Amino acid sequence: MIAPQHHGIVVIGAGIAGASIAHEIISRGHAVCIVEAESGPATACSSHAYAIAHPHITRGSAKLLQLTRIAFELALARWGDQWVHRGALHPIKNGIDFDRDAITLQLNALGLRPEIALPVSAEEASRLAGVARPGVWFANAGMLSLEKTTQQQLNPCAQLTQIKQVKIDALVREGNRWLLTDASKNIILSADKVIVAAGLESKKILSSIQIKLPLKPVRGQLSFFRIEPNSDWAARLPRAIICGDGYCIPASPLENGDMRWIVGSSFDENETDNQPRHESDRFNQEQAAGLLNYAEGDQSELMPDGQFVGIRCVAGDRLPIIGALPQRPGIFVATALGSRGILWSALAAKLIADQALAGDFALLTRLGFTSALAAALAPDRFLAGAAPPALGA
Repeated sequence: MIAPQHHGIVVIGAGIAGASIAHEIISRGHAVCIVEAESGPATACSSHAYAIAHPHITRGSAKLLQLTRIAFELALARWGDQWVHRGALHPIKNGIDFDRDAITLQLNALGLRPEIALPVSAEEASRLAGVARPGVWFANAGMLSLEKTTQQQLNPCAQLTQIKQVKIDALVREGNRWLLTDASKNIILSADKVIVAAGLESKKILSSIQIKLPLKPVRGQLSFFRIEPNSDWAARLPRAIICGDGYCIPASPLENGDMRWIVGSSFDENETDNQPRHESDRFNQEQAAGLLNYAEGDQSELMPDGQFVGIRCVAGDRLPIIGALPQRPGIFVATALGSRGILWSALAAKLIADQALAGDFALLTRLGFTSALAAALAPDRFLAGAAPPALGA
């Protein structure tokens, strides 16, 4: 009987998270085996070509706001030269007066330097983004193709082994190693360390070692609207990304003279149907009107002309699940990235590589990443009686 392949580190899942972690580990001189159930990388939510990266500044816990700032800085350093449509406007809510000093204090409290986030008046926003709404301007925000980026990070090299169309169903501890088995309990691989980055499938895989994580699906649909040149919407289309309640990117011209404008996204909890829906297009038409503050616009002139549907994985507290499982030595988790795959993947790559390779956490510490923030992400926060280790322990 032929023994299964053994690897020092195996990553389960070749989406943006798994690819980022594998790439980071390889960059530190270590070999990695990545296992994907589909025929290639980036087949689920990571096939998204219109993902937006910017810090979070409204609604959410203080830890969420701190973490998105740190994660954005990591993502900017890692992929900023690949951004499309650099710059994003986050308008303030209608009915709230623009107070530059108050917004500046809020941004300073979050550690957001002026070169990252800057209060802008309606006039300044019109000049920068083409939308006359006061708010916060993220000069270094941008859009990234998750699919392209995932594939680039998994370019063939001597330290990377890729196994495709193999679905890992369970983990089994045997001595000092982990066995990775399929649904028929066949041993596919063995490993010293396993990083589970398989989206919703992470829940099933981890349940095989009695780890119960509160993961659930959220369906999201982007709408591609076609706009005729004589439409009143045409003169209002933004020149930059607009984010807040939903988001949109700058429109692009079509060969026939119409414009194509991408707006999203719907938020359908506990749904896994990835077929396009007319009602999601209608929801995104309303999102579009809100983003441009154009409630009187004829939404029928936003003609649906394509969609992208993704099934996101989220945790109950809306924070990602990233880190080691101390009670299962050698197991690490990166899942529940929700709608912030770019940010959380950049953070997961650094954090899990430091944990798995006994790194010194120096970069994360310089960015303000603390033990409290590590605990806010740790899988242990959902496991009764478990206490996550201190940063660097």
